[in-house]
Amino acid sequence: MKAVVIKEFGTADGLEVVDLPVPDPAPGQVRITTEAIGVGGVDAMLRRGTLGTFGFEPGHVLGSEVAGRVTAAGDGVDASWLGRRVWAFTGLSGGYVEQAVADIDEVVALPDGLSGVEAVALGSSGVVAHFALERARFAPGETVLVRGAAGSIGISAVQLAALGGASAVAVTTSSPERGARLRELGATHVLDRSGEGPHDAPVGYDVVIDIAGGAQLPLFLDKLNPNGRFVAVGLIAGLPPADFGARLLAGFRSSLSFATLSLDTVPVAAKQAVRAAQFAEAAHGKLRGVVHEVLPLDGAAQAHRGMDEGRVFGRVVLVP
Repeated sequence: MKAVVIKEFGTADGLEVVDLPVPDPAPGQVRITTEAIGVGGVDAMLRRGTLGTFGFEPGHVLGSEVAGRVTAAGDGVDASWLGRRVWAFTGLSGGYVEQAVADIDEVVALPDGLSGVEAVALGSSGVVAHFALERARFAPGETVLVRGAAGSIGISAVQLAALGGASAVAVTTSSPERGARLRELGATHVLDRSGEGPHDAPVGYDVVIDIAGGAQLPLFLDKLNPNGRFVAVGLIAGLPPADFGARLLAGFRSSLSFATLSLDTVPVAAKQAVRAAQFAEAAHGKLRGVVHEVLPLDGAAQAHRGMDEGRVFGRVVLVP
């Protein structure tokens, strides 16, 4: 089968298409003939070596989420899964392939009316956005700022905040065109990447959801209202300054909170319940997974170049 591996960490040119044996599912796993493969920000971070190589070696198969049809089941898996259309999380590897394996606990059946492409545009990002807002204790009527909103996690966070009754949903983005698209998804105010925006934008925010990280993160700590909560869910722009906590201490009397969120700390059953609910909402048009581009599997390097250049709005999807 065809698979995409990291030949060399760094630029997208380090990705290579290779032939690998078709995997057999282990006990408790299924094999999925992939119809759609999500290309995410964590894939780009791993490929770049942004936070180190996580112990991975050249030859590592990228990808964490796929959609397709179950074609084989390992011992202990109910045979009723065979032939079903599913979404699956494969971990930090094993997604950019024609045949993927996943633990059955990480598999969700797809509802009629939802394509595999739509599923991988929402499957990981929607759950991150849900639990980020939950971690922030977001409540109806509060103001929310989503930093780095043009990616799939940000797009989901905008929609969920709007559906949850936020009084304002501000976004940072790189162009008026992207801002207009985010307004269609529920944003009420569009700011530039430094957080500056129109005069009618809120002065402060009760909740900040940050996908970007990087050197400018402290600027957005300054935008928290008293009792404001900041949740970092990504580091696509790199690590923040080592002393960023000093900004929080400077606002000590405002009782500000900073948290990180990794889905690794969320129980699998809780994640799967949210995914199933979001897939049902997407099938009925209530929630959208935005697809930037659909490319063949051997277009993975092109997909990564688009992310590196900041051209992607939503999710790039690979199809074998």
